[in-house]
Amino acid sequence: MRRFMAIIVSVLTLVGCGVQENKTQRSFFAMDTVMNVTVYGDNSEKLVQQAGNMLDNMSVLWSVTDENSEIYAINHSGGGTVDISAETSELIRFALEMDGLTDGALDVTLYPVIKEWGFTTGEYKIPSEERLYQLLKYTGTQNVILAENSVTVAEGTEIDLGAVAKGYAGDKLYKYLTENGVTSALLDLGGNIHAIGVSPDGSPWRLGVRSPDGNGNVAVLEISDMAAVTSGGYERYFIGDDGKRYCHIIDPATGCPADSGLASATIVGRHGALCDALSTAVYVMGAEKAEALWRKIGGFDMILITDGGDMLITEGLKDVLSIADAFYGELKVIS
Repeated sequence: MRRFMAIIVSVLTLVGCGVQENKTQRSFFAMDTVMNVTVYGDNSEKLVQQAGNMLDNMSVLWSVTDENSEIYAINHSGGGTVDISAETSELIRFALEMDGLTDGALDVTLYPVIKEWGFTTGEYKIPSEERLYQLLKYTGTQNVILAENSVTVAEGTEIDLGAVAKGYAGDKLYKYLTENGVTSALLDLGGNIHAIGVSPDGSPWRLGVRSPDGNGNVAVLEISDMAAVTSGGYERYFIGDDGKRYCHIIDPATGCPADSGLASATIVGRHGALCDALSTAVYVMGAEKAEALWRKIGGFDMILITDGGDMLITEGLKDVLSIADAFYGELKVIS
């Protein structure tokens, strides 16, 4: 599922010229979005170029539209078994596990439903209840059989790994760069932020969390060796003939755009794939179920902004999050 992110990166601390000379920043187009990789230190140029190659390779594997991709082959197999790479197998396995962990709130088999709403083409429409009922028969993990190096999906079922792929890619780049000695880098993979180490002057990376109404930042988050991913329904949507706004994040239970009472959900944690998956799932779940999930599995923190403008944060962020002037609601710390 494609998602537009709501994290704005603002590196607020300048560094000396000596460090800046060893900075390499490149932009790449992969996974249908622009990705920015910034690396500080020796060999940064070579490392950034290799990071770009890795992004290209992963993008080709998981594209839903590239006829040469493994996902395209799976979706057009007519119910047959398709041989897949170890990377694709690992990512599908993770996505299926997250589906179970979130009680189906993260479902990578929703692609036919998303297409029906027009979010893949821009030709928006409100599907009939009957049409959604028919399409939902093809969704769900019961329609995906994953073996070690192959996968079989039921005829009519299509998968889209967009809700986990950028986070997974961030984890792969993090591993590659740190194993090659990088201690300071920032990965902005289409809005999925992965901070390696600290900024060049030794302070944490500072990220601005956007207000859902688009008027500045509601908070500034300081992180190091962490990923941060935001999902929100306010950047990609359409207004139907009925005057209602329909966002691009689909609730798997209904086949309709999620309406959980949240304007955005930001997940912060060590693992980008987990943050990526949970940002979608939590947005679909709503605040109450999200809090229950946080208490159940741990391993992440979150910033939830409600439709009414209030903010809920988990206790792990209370000392690294500064409220900005654009925030006008009430703040609650979940502990």
